[in-house]
Amino acid sequence: MRASAPPLLAIFRSQLQGEILARTLLSDEPITIADLARDLNAPLPTVAREVNRLHTAGILVLNRQGRAQLVTADDSNPAIRPLRELVAISFGPRQIILEEFAAVPGLDGLYIFGSWAARFLGEPGRTPADVDVLIVGSAERNEAYDAADRAARRLHREVNPTIVSHHRWTEADDPFITEVRHRPLLRLLPEEKAP
Repeated sequence: MRASAPPLLAIFRSQLQGEILARTLLSDEPITIADLARDLNAPLPTVAREVNRLHTAGILVLNRQGRAQLVTADDSNPAIRPLRELVAISFGPRQIILEEFAAVPGLDGLYIFGSWAARFLGEPGRTPADVDVLIVGSAERNEAYDAADRAARRLHREVNPTIVSHHRWTEADDPFITEVRHRPLLRLLPEEKAP
């Protein structure tokens, strides 16, 4: 079950359009319209119409390969970079990780670290193949991995959860924690819940 709509949904035509944009703009790999429809669990004719609207608007490029049409972002359009940033905020890993992990019992803090955090915070580079998630607290391992599996299905990429106790998170001499704190780190939920 999905949480509430992304905060910027009002500027997109629909949830489906946002998800199509996320799947095409937040990936370096082309995808067929049929695969988009299957991945998004949406009717093929509806996805094809949305893709054609986005193609007509100069946002997506369609390339025929045999009988299939491959869909990619039109990187020659100057609007793609800021649109990609808006899509990442509304439909990307930040939003989906928050939606899928927020209800995990025992969670005191939730972060994205590693390459996805770096890209989200403006560090240049290729689109990462996976998302590293740090959970602070006493979260149940099974609950965290179930949330990671749900997020991975929605993001179409691996989601790697790491659970650390609140005590370990506050230790100054833990090498892993020191490394995570000195690299890009995207905070999704506060470390301590409000009273």
